[in-house]
Amino acid sequence: MNKKMQELEQKIHYTFQSKSLLEQALTHSSYANEKKLGKLGCNERLEFLGDAVLEVVSSEFLYHKFPSVPEGELTKKRASLVCEPSLAFCAREFGLQEYLLLGKGEDMTGGRQRDSIVSDATEALLGAIYLDGGFASAKEFVLNFILNDIEHKQLFYDSKTILQEIVQEGSNQSSVEYTLLKEEGPDHNKSFTVSASIGGVQMGVGTGHTKKAAEQAAAYETIRKMKSAGGICI
Repeated sequence: MNKKMQELEQKIHYTFQSKSLLEQALTHSSYANEKKLGKLGCNERLEFLGDAVLEVVSSEFLYHKFPSVPEGELTKKRASLVCEPSLAFCAREFGLQEYLLLGKGEDMTGGRQRDSIVSDATEALLGAIYLDGGFASAKEFVLNFILNDIEHKQLFYDSKTILQEIVQEGSNQSSVEYTLLKEEGPDHNKSFTVSASIGGVQMGVGTGHTKKAAEQAAAYETIRKMKSAGGICI
């Protein structure tokens, strides 16, 4: 475990003074139950703390980055950037799911691929960094791994909304329709493929572990194609 934790520390560019904090941040409740560590042995308390730290850091970041945007829009931006799928996406970029301590049953049924588990662990890791190294270290982690490349991330996770707004602003009054093309894999690790069509014309295809994720991917691909064709400017 020590070697794996060192590997993760190198990936996130932070070395823990207290290795026990890092280990707890990686410990899912299923593992804690299996090893009889008790209710306080998992990462849920650290997740609670990390969630609060993330809200403060992301709020300050957006406040300064968008000085002319009103509170309501800032709230929407924050929600899209720190939502469950977004946090899971960010965590997978540095492979956090590979270091999680899961119970055997949870692991065998695809727990490492579950957005809820990975996103909760991301917040727990942030909480652990905050306790171990203070606010500055926690803020650096958020800026480097969660709030980086926010234009791309916000476009991806708001793609369905953005595409609908683009279509509604058009003069042809067409609507966006999503069609399930394919469903594959076992129940615990499904893969869905969905197409996005405008006015009956297929524009983009996307794949995801849920239908909603596949629809977002299809919408994103549609926007990308429209932008490449010079039809829109984002």
